[in-house]
Formats: sequence, structure tokens, C-alpha cells
Amino acid sequence: MSSTGKDNYYVPEGSQWPIIAASGVFVLLFGFVLWVNGINVGTWMMVIAAFWMAWLFKGWFTDVIDENLTGKYNAQVDKSFRQGMFWFITSEVFFFATFFGCLYYLRTITLPYLGGEGYLATSNILWEGFQYSWPMAAIPDAGAGLGGKTFTVPKEAMGAGGLPLWNTIILLTSGATLTYAHWGLKKENNNQLVIGLVLTVVLGATFMVLQGVEYGHAYAEMDLTLNSGIYGSTFYMLTGFHGMHVTIGTIMLIAMTGRAMKKHFTSHNHFAFEGVAWYWHFVDVVWLGLYVFVYWL
Repeated sequence: MSSTGKDNYYVPEGSQWPIIAASGVFVLLFGFVLWVNGINVGTWMMVIAAFWMAWLFKGWFTDVIDENLTGKYNAQVDKSFRQGMFWFITSEVFFFATFFGCLYYLRTITLPYLGGEGYLATSNILWEGFQYSWPMAAIPDAGAGLGGKTFTVPKEAMGAGGLPLWNTIILLTSGATLTYAHWGLKKENNNQLVIGLVLTVVLGATFMVLQGVEYGHAYAEMDLTLNSGIYGSTFYMLTGFHGMHVTIGTIMLIAMTGRAMKKHFTSHNHFAFEGVAWYWHFVDVVWLGLYVFVYWL
């Protein structure tokens, strides 16, 4: 039973979107598992799932936008949205904290222990004459493989200059342009809002392109791949998941730009924009941590 009264909490009618979402995620993940294991049908399943999810988001978000624009949401609903976004970003904080904790544990505990440091330390477990250093670029007999698996030895570590530095500048600038858009929204200046959002989208897309160029350079010229031992796997794990979040954030910003062009937001009714802004600033902060601990130190 739905209710539209200003003093009542809006409860929407039953929807088909949750079951469609669950089915789409299942097809996507199952296709990914098949693809990882070299089964060709997995690729097609992921493509189908991608279109499936695009249709899902368009339909479900359209319903939510219509509910908002027709005045079905009151202050209590708005508060629930904010709480939901807060806890979502909190879960993302712990998601990345796990990866940063993994990197810390490897660099300060596991590898020094294997290299002969500390209480009950040992050495030569990995290979004869193993000595700890970071990044782990010295893998003996990589071409022949260890334990039946072939490794690639990176020629050098990914430095903090060049593309990583430019990407840092670009992402920090995108945070400033998004704040500029927010200021325009608060002043009811829709042109400033749209301009700020467009600039942020362009900067986010530029970041993704440059990260793709960086990956291409790492693979082709530095021999830094996912098979480059613990350094390669942690590098791509951290930067790859962050890149995925930038991609998701850019898509959300594109949606906000379209809504801003239609003048959906006012200074008193703009949680969708605000929620995306929170997410984008979180992505900025995570990148600063990545830049320091993955590229710099």
C-alpha cells in the first residue's frame, strides 16, 4: 500500500526490479567465472548481463526519479536516503581498508619474516637466498616458472611521476569542479551546476583513459603484469578496484548531468546529486592513499 501524504512515510508498491537485479548479477558473475576459466560462453553471458543491468538501472532509477518529482518523498524519506548512502560509503571504506591492510601486512610483516627478520623468522622458504625488498621484482627462473606457473619479472616499479602524478592532479581537480557545481546548486544557478558537472565528467573520463594508457605501458614496456608476483597482483588489485569505482562514479555523474540539464534539482531537493558527490569525494580520498602507498612509498 503506497501513501503520498506529507506526514506519512512513502512505501512504494511491489516492484519487479529487485528480482531482475538479482538475476542480472547472477548471470554477470557466472559469466565472469566461466570467462576466467577459459570458457568462451562466459564472454557472451557478461555482454548480455551488461545490457541487462543497463536496462535495470534505467527502469528502476526512472521510477525513483518519478516518485521524487511527483512529491511522494518527505523529510523522513530523505533522511533514510542519507542514512543509506552513509552506510554504503562506510562499507566502501572497509572494502578498501581491507586491501590497504593486506598491502601493509605483506610489506611490514610477511615478507620481512620470510626474509629472516623478527622473532621465529625464517628464510629460503620461497627460494634459496631469498631477501626481502619492495617492490618484489626479483623472481628467480621466472621464464621456467615456479611450481608449474610462469611469472614475468617487472623491469622496474611503477613510479610516482608521469601518468600517476597527472591522474592525481586530474582527480583532485575533479573534486574542485564538483564542489563548484554544488555551490551553483545552492545558489539556484543551474548553469553553474551543469558546467561544473560536465567538467567533472570530462576529468573523470580523462582519468580512466590515462589509467588505461598506464596499464598498457606497464604490460608492454615494463613487464609489470598480474603474473609479476605479489607486487603485480597488489598493484592491479588496488588500482583496478579504484578504477572500477571511478568508472561507476563517472556514470553516476553523467546521470546527474542529464538530470541537471532538465532542472530536476533545487537548493532544497537534491539528494541524488549530493549522494553522488559524497561518493566521488570518497573516491578522491582513496586515490590519495593509493598514490602515497602504492606509487610513492
